[in-house]
Amino acid sequence: MSRTLVYKSIKTVVFSSKLNLLIPFGPLAILVEKLAGHHGWVFFLSLLGITPLAERLGYATEQLAFYTGPTVGGLLNATFGNATELIISIYALRSGLIRVVQLSLLGSILSNMLLVLGCAFFCGGLVFHKKEQLFNKATAVVSSGLLLMAVMCLIFPAVLHYTHTEVHFGKSELALSRFSSCIMLVAYAAYLFFQLKSQENLWEENQREEGSDNDDGPEISKWESVIWLCIMTSWISILSEHVVHAIEGASIAWNISISFISVIVLPIVGNAAEHASAIMFAMKDKLDISLGVAIGSSTQISMFGIPFCVVASWIMGQPMDLNFQLFETATLFITVLVVAFMLQEGTSNYFKGLMLILCYLIVAASFFVHVDPSSVDADKELKT
Repeated sequence: MSRTLVYKSIKTVVFSSKLNLLIPFGPLAILVEKLAGHHGWVFFLSLLGITPLAERLGYATEQLAFYTGPTVGGLLNATFGNATELIISIYALRSGLIRVVQLSLLGSILSNMLLVLGCAFFCGGLVFHKKEQLFNKATAVVSSGLLLMAVMCLIFPAVLHYTHTEVHFGKSELALSRFSSCIMLVAYAAYLFFQLKSQENLWEENQREEGSDNDDGPEISKWESVIWLCIMTSWISILSEHVVHAIEGASIAWNISISFISVIVLPIVGNAAEHASAIMFAMKDKLDISLGVAIGSSTQISMFGIPFCVVASWIMGQPMDLNFQLFETATLFITVLVVAFMLQEGTSNYFKGLMLILCYLIVAASFFVHVDPSSVDADKELKT
């Protein structure tokens, strides 16, 4: 009886997605590191191995949400929605790679807002080219406001740093970042309460729409969902450690800057599952869910992921702050403005999607030719 249940669970979770064909690349990455030690291949294979695990983590969270109800389910989605990025960030913080953490979180926001949302608008617009698709304008405006608040919290430490107007040099910027991070976490908690309580009818409607695409019921039991969540999280943690340790070696092997790898390459892999689901819902004319995936994920990272990492680094004794440097902060600010203008009408079409995708290509090209000032300073210190 128990063997049958285990076999059925494995068949449902592991063999139900073609993306799971990439799972063997995870053990292969560990094998390559033990035998060859080629950081470029270890980094690449680890990312391939993480991709299906991130998607299955989302699947297990959705299954558990069937048993917990919309309120707790929303909190689970908020926690595990960007678990891959957060796990990689924690390992990077432990290794002292603060800049990698900042850049990867920034890249995840940019990827979701421009590439994921752009592809959703573009594909949905092509399928429904004879009409403009509609989405809930009020929800989009609230999310845009939160993103602008996050940008404000990132701008002030950067301005303080570059204008040299700190009361206590080297300390005020860090203190402001930690205080702002605590405020951001409070704001995100209030946002969750607002979304799940004040907007309860809209939330439950979206849950029903998502459920209708999942045969209106769970495919695995509650305890199976919990066990699979633990397994996926543990396996992602193991591979994340290999990704973090190999990132500098991969940068040298491929002759590509760490900033480009962190901002462009890492988030595309981490957001692969979200990318696919956002497009799928847009092509079914369910743009509210697509926006929840793309903009909701950006909101989670900016208002929860970033301040969480600042607080976590504070506990670890690492000096991570909200100063993401001038170039990166300006990029995020312009991106939020562009997306906010795109969302203000409450309509979408394939042209809007194309513009967002082209904006992402410009951002990618900009980071390809961008030299991170912190790495330049580190090189100068080594030479002296």
